[in-house]
Amino acid sequence: MSKSNPPVKPGDQLTIEIDNQSHTGDGVGKVDGFTIFVPSSLPGERVKVKVTKVKKTYAHAQVEEWETTSPDRVEPPCPVFERCGGCQLQHLAYPAQLEMKRCQVVDSFARIGGLEEVRVLPVRGMEQPWHYRNKAQVPFAKRRGETVAGFYASASHAIVPFSHCMIQQDANDRTIQIVKEAVVELGIPPYEEKIHHGLLRHVMVRTGKQTGDVMVVLVTNGHRLPRKEELIARLKESVPGLASVVQNIHMRRSNRVLGQENRVLWGQGWIEDAIGHVRFRISPHSFFQVNPEQTVVLYEEVRRRAALRGDETVVDAYCGIGTIALYLARDVAQVYGVESVAEAVEDARINAELNGIKHATFETGAAEEVMPRWVKEGINPDVIVVDPPRKGCAPELLDAAMQMGPQRLIYVSCNPATLARDAAILAEKGYFTDEVQPVDLFPHTHHVECVAVFTPKDR
Repeated sequence: MSKSNPPVKPGDQLTIEIDNQSHTGDGVGKVDGFTIFVPSSLPGERVKVKVTKVKKTYAHAQVEEWETTSPDRVEPPCPVFERCGGCQLQHLAYPAQLEMKRCQVVDSFARIGGLEEVRVLPVRGMEQPWHYRNKAQVPFAKRRGETVAGFYASASHAIVPFSHCMIQQDANDRTIQIVKEAVVELGIPPYEEKIHHGLLRHVMVRTGKQTGDVMVVLVTNGHRLPRKEELIARLKESVPGLASVVQNIHMRRSNRVLGQENRVLWGQGWIEDAIGHVRFRISPHSFFQVNPEQTVVLYEEVRRRAALRGDETVVDAYCGIGTIALYLARDVAQVYGVESVAEAVEDARINAELNGIKHATFETGAAEEVMPRWVKEGINPDVIVVDPPRKGCAPELLDAAMQMGPQRLIYVSCNPATLARDAAILAEKGYFTDEVQPVDLFPHTHHVECVAVFTPKDR
């Protein structure tokens, strides 16, 4: 079969066996060896489908009828699951979700890293995998003259309205509905993306799981917020635990949720929450894990695998607001954090002070530039922790980490593909891992977090 001549075309109707699942949760079948991705289907199912899109090496199709169904299929409890893009796996029983994610990590290490010998442990899941998210970002829009709010449909900016999200903390749901009712009654116009007109783009709500603090961030396409005082009064009256109301100014045509400028409208410009024994101040731009219960599980894996005795020096190379660095601080002699975002570094310093931690140093800059200077200054860490964004570690950062010669490099990853790629790079530099521990921070989605420990071969 020629790659330029696929065996199917848009509109074709056919019956296929689903024998695999993609990293995004779609079922995968074959026609004459040609890959077809089928959302909502599961491995082991036989389905009648209609082809919707064809590329040179793969196609997409939609299910028209199930001839057989998987024993792992369950009824999604969310009424808008099929339309909303927030979750991808509610139709798959939770134990099977965990195994799917483990297989995703196994596949990444074998296919991308060429490291089939690395053992991938069972995924550490949640006992109650619902209502875990402490942050909601909800777009507002105008539809047929009415204000709507919801989550985006998959691969779209079409808004799917909702009243109750199965993976959000209840406080977030309630607050979003209160804001929606208030802005409708007060006549605050929603943003219209296509014509770049209107005011209210998004509402972001953050809730402190341990503290009960609630922050409301109103993202606006302009500086003026009409009927501001009435809106604030309504929120103060109706939102339990309200600690902060912030206006975020975002006037660019952009898919980013937040702009750069924040104005505190009421209360303080932050809320507080805790991860285990460490308290954190969280501002609108702060990166803070959305599942605090599982974050403790993740960070305990980091702490345990670091095998700390109490006299170590630790470097956190993507420290953000200091979450991992400060979580480890009580078990080490000295901790250093480096982060390219100046506001995050300032938050990290505040968080160290908030917890009475005096042996933590945070610096602004690119880790690959700061770390070599630290070596010249005599800073030789026993343990380096990296928790990079989805794109993984910059090669220069891995070079800088290897120059420091740590006893252990602990890699926290939100993307198995880039973890596997970087594991192969580290192996070339003489640092190896025997096993990977996945942790489910995002139940009912296709995402999975991992922890891997790399050590020099000669130790």
